Amino acid sequence: MTSIIHAIEELSIWVGRAFGWCILILTLSIAYEVFVRYALNAPTLWAFDMSVQMYGALFLMAGPYALAQDTHVRADVLYRFLTVKSQARVDLVLYFLFFFPGMLALVWFGWEIAMDSWRYKEVSWNSPARIQIYYFKTLIPLAGGLFILQGIAECMRCYLAIKTNKWLPRLEDARETEELLKGQAVEFEVK
Repeated sequence: MTSIIHAIEELSIWVGRAFGWCILILTLSIAYEVFVRYALNAPTLWAFDMSVQMYGALFLMAGPYALAQDTHVRADVLYRFLTVKSQARVDLVLYFLFFFPGMLALVWFGWEIAMDSWRYKEVSWNSPARIQIYYFKTLIPLAGGLFILQGIAECMRCYLAIKTNKWLPRLEDARETEELLKGQAVEFEVK
C-alpha cells in the first residue's frame, strides 16, 4: 500500500513541478507587457488572456501537489489535540463527505464544459486577440481527476494511520523557508 501511495504522490509532485513553470512564463510575459506598454507605448493583445490562463493552469494543477505535500489550509484548532488514529478517522470521514463529492462534481461538470468548449472551438471574448481557451478548459476535469487520485492516496494514508497510530511520512519535495532557517539556527547553536 505504501508503494501505491508514494507512486500517486510522485505523480502529483511531478505535475505540480511541471506546472510550476507557469510562474516563470507568467512573470516573463507580464514583465514584457509592462516594458512594451510603458517604455514603447505598444501594448500587446495577448498578455491579459495569457496571464489569466497561466495563473488558472497553475492554480488548478498545483492543487493535487499541495494535497500530496499536506500544505492545504486546515482549521486545526481541535484537530491537533486528537490522537493520530482520531485525526485519520476525521480525515477519512471528511474525504468521503466533502472532498470526493466535490471533486466528482468538478470532473463531471468540468468534462461537460471542456467538451462544449472543444465543440465550439471556444475563443476568449475578453480581448481582441481572441485566443483559444478550449485547451485551458480541458485542465478542469484533468485537475479533478488528479485530485481524486491524490484523495485515494490520502484515504489509504488514513487507513494506515488508523492501523498503526502513526502517519506515513510524505515524500518531501520542498520545505518552508521558516523550517530551513530553524534548521540553520540549530546547526549554528551546536557549533
